[in-house]
Amino acid sequence: MVRQNKSIKYVMGISLLLGGCMNDSSTPKEVKDQYARVQDYTGEGYRLMNGEKNDKIAEGNREEVEKAVKAFFMKNYETGVKIHNLVGNKEGVTVFVEATGPVHFYTYAIVPFHQGTEDRAIGDVQTQEGEVERGIREGLYRLIFEEEFKNLDSYLESVVSEEKVVGRTVESLQNVGGSGYMTPFYFMSSLNSDEAIKPVYELYMKDHQTSIETLKQAYNGPAFKADNLRINIMLFMEEEGVQPSEEVMERIATDIKERSDFPKGTYRVAVNDNGVHKESFEGFKDNSIEQEVIRGE
Repeated sequence: MVRQNKSIKYVMGISLLLGGCMNDSSTPKEVKDQYARVQDYTGEGYRLMNGEKNDKIAEGNREEVEKAVKAFFMKNYETGVKIHNLVGNKEGVTVFVEATGPVHFYTYAIVPFHQGTEDRAIGDVQTQEGEVERGIREGLYRLIFEEEFKNLDSYLESVVSEEKVVGRTVESLQNVGGSGYMTPFYFMSSLNSDEAIKPVYELYMKDHQTSIETLKQAYNGPAFKADNLRINIMLFMEEEGVQPSEEVMERIATDIKERSDFPKGTYRVAVNDNGVHKESFEGFKDNSIEQEVIRGE
């Protein structure tokens, strides 16, 4: 069934979570300029409300900010990160990072600035509650079900090569994604209540050198519930001015139902037009279509 959903948003642009929000005061004739072709979008134009001043402060102190963020992730998560982008927000700067270890994910940190001054509160690095932990869980799913995810990746690459649809750019994921395990074609959502991955997460956090085989053995398969792992497929029409294809959406949804070699979970298959909102990274709009598919309990 096709759903044109105005209330369910694939909020990969995390403006509200990062201490800012999108300025929605545009007039209708300005709407077109707010969007970029998904093939061209690398994060250019992304912003958080009232962040312009802190953008400049952050750039002027990039070395200190990056050093503090890297130290934070190493101290709290024993995870090395590569810093891709700094975006000013109302209270300071949001720093988009990518984990460099075998457990791969994107996330972000927030470095606040003292109000009323240009002093930096370096060392007071923060993260949105549960976001890094979610990214680690998703990265662990990808690690211990490597073959299943490789099959999904290969399948979506074939869809893109055969149909007139595309995914996001890797650069946009790096610069403004920040939402756990992401590829150009999908992102994941792992709930904190997931008892299946919990022992894997706990074992990994105790010892990052734990072998993949040992992590696989720790996975509690009988406790898995499809709703706790959501795989959100996001594709875009290749050409501008073309409405989302119901045929492509139905093809993917049907194949997910019929294939037995994809990861288990709740899939949301969304097809959008060609545009990405520059300021928020959002691709899901009023004309987007989506369908849910559940694969295994």
